[in-house]
Amino acid sequence: MGILESIKSPHDLRNLSREQLPELAREVRAAIYAGVARSGGHLAPNLGVVELTIALHYVFDFAHDRLLFDVGHQCYPHKLLTGRLAMLENLRTREGMAGFPDPRESAYDLFGVGHAGTGISTGVGMARGDMLNGEAFDPRGNPGGRRVVTLVGDASIVNGVAMEGLNNAGTLPRQFLVILNDNGMSISKPQGAMARQFDRLRISNVYAEFKKQAKEALRHLPGGEWAERGAHRAGEMAKAMFSDADAGSWFEHFGLKTVGPIDGHDFDALLSFLREAREIDRPMVLHVKTVKGRGYSFSEQDSVRFHSPSAFSMVDGDPDSEDCRIELKSDGRSFTSAAGEALAEIMARDEKVVACTAAMPDGTGLSKVLTRFPDRAWDTGICESHAMDMMAGLARTGFRPFFAVYCTFLQRAFDQAFQEVSLQGLGVRLLLDRAGLVGGDGAVHHGFCDVALLRTLPGAVLMAAIDEPSLVAAMEFMRQHDAGLSAVRYPRDIVSTRLAGLACPPFEPGKARCLTPDLDVRRGGRPDAAVLAFGTPAIDALGAVDGLGERGRVAVYDARFAKPVDAGLVRSLLARSTPILTVEDHGVMGGFGSAVAEAAAEIMAGEPELAGSLHLTRLGLPDRFIRQDPRGAQLAEAGLDWAGLARSIREVLASRRASVEPTIAMAEARPSRV
Repeated sequence: MGILESIKSPHDLRNLSREQLPELAREVRAAIYAGVARSGGHLAPNLGVVELTIALHYVFDFAHDRLLFDVGHQCYPHKLLTGRLAMLENLRTREGMAGFPDPRESAYDLFGVGHAGTGISTGVGMARGDMLNGEAFDPRGNPGGRRVVTLVGDASIVNGVAMEGLNNAGTLPRQFLVILNDNGMSISKPQGAMARQFDRLRISNVYAEFKKQAKEALRHLPGGEWAERGAHRAGEMAKAMFSDADAGSWFEHFGLKTVGPIDGHDFDALLSFLREAREIDRPMVLHVKTVKGRGYSFSEQDSVRFHSPSAFSMVDGDPDSEDCRIELKSDGRSFTSAAGEALAEIMARDEKVVACTAAMPDGTGLSKVLTRFPDRAWDTGICESHAMDMMAGLARTGFRPFFAVYCTFLQRAFDQAFQEVSLQGLGVRLLLDRAGLVGGDGAVHHGFCDVALLRTLPGAVLMAAIDEPSLVAAMEFMRQHDAGLSAVRYPRDIVSTRLAGLACPPFEPGKARCLTPDLDVRRGGRPDAAVLAFGTPAIDALGAVDGLGERGRVAVYDARFAKPVDAGLVRSLLARSTPILTVEDHGVMGGFGSAVAEAAAEIMAGEPELAGSLHLTRLGLPDRFIRQDPRGAQLAEAGLDWAGLARSIREVLASRRASVEPTIAMAEARPSRV
């Protein structure tokens, strides 16, 4: 049995000798490599923190102390050291290990986190809570108290929330350790002035002296009679150590003593510094230098591609060799690739179009755009709020900005979408990638509330794509729409080819597209029911209707717009008392279905003769969080796969045949039985 297999908890880890730790690190890396190769997941960021995570659990007791992650995708080594090795086989599925910290899995996970920037602030909160409870570590008054450690990585230190957290952390009258895991990378290459400062520090001539000097500084920081004099000396030492890049003194402006950088792959250095830092009774930053993708040449050399790869296999060579060749599994062309190529084509013919992403050039398909148009496209780093405001500024100066952002990260910039975009009537365009259910990343990354948020903004135009032609058409509409905020949402999925060969009409505000022309009520069709689908559920709805055969005539509409909805279509359906099913890969509350219900209510209020003619069933994501699993399984759980939709359609048809009494069924779809 290997060392890792014997680790059931960090207590077992602390029983190992120092000499056994390198072998444990090798086994942890091998386990992560094998797990991600099977199921996909975050590879390079986890490989880079193996020694650091082992050292943290070796020095601290996080069954008692507090460990918070600022970027949850660096948690795999932590999970393996806290008794979850058996769960790795089913990584990112319901039966196995989540790809992010999850308190339901283990008491060692304090928050379920998938968004960067939050760890320092939640850590400050726990530090204050422990003080109020009388449980905080104090070298004199409570040496057995709880310590707090926040691990910050992948350039998330530049996030605005992280800055706010640092500003408050410096006011803590107690121990508080921020570990800055500086791997020279964000999700991709880090951006901004602060990243350049760290680059200068890494190549500074004084780096070789940091270990000796920093250790000397730490020796004079513990509490007791040496605290005041030691703290002053440490502050002066830190400033001297950071004289080339001024990064240390930068942190000290927040009131945090700063030491480092130290080698994050050197167990002797890590254990020595962490043991000293454990006893310091004031806030401090320990700057640790690591290599993203450490341990395998292919991931070190291309840590962007292997940040979060799909499942992969070794084609040639050995994973430890420099000549190995890795093949990523792919099921086809993605919406992400389609969006990136469409944006590049738009920028090629319209010099007023500019673009940005917030640390996700690969994840949003903008990598080639950034290379091809370096003067008109930017990666702002993990700064969604700043990116939205920057796009507003560009719009004010006459440009047509596109902001490509994960749907779930849009939430971090909603205030800016309100104040600096919508309120000003500026034409900022949002490409909302990873909309709806996202599969293995789970609840922390689901995009389920963007419609509910954005449709509250006056003048906003909200769209969804069902395939590549419709995505291209939506983006062309957005290019020409300068009157206010516009957005198109699309999933983390492969584009459907079901409608290949059919002409895709241009987008017109508030006009749905009928995918079953013979049953279009606007052309005299008389369906038994109508499905109004927002986004890719329209494709599944077509499959569901195909399965009905002769049991019902059901019209399927690609709604295209959640704002403005096609009020004319809704009125036509009301006039015929046609049952309506709305379908969306979004929360059922506040989403597209709610918009249709509101539109129907307004129509009936203005035309009393239509009162009581609404038969509405809203299908969408339930009012609960859906855990990690393949996206298809998640859709089935929500009743939004073709089988679940077919069942809901049959129920509506059966109810319609049984009774003509008007009803509004505001029901969530029941889970499929699979």
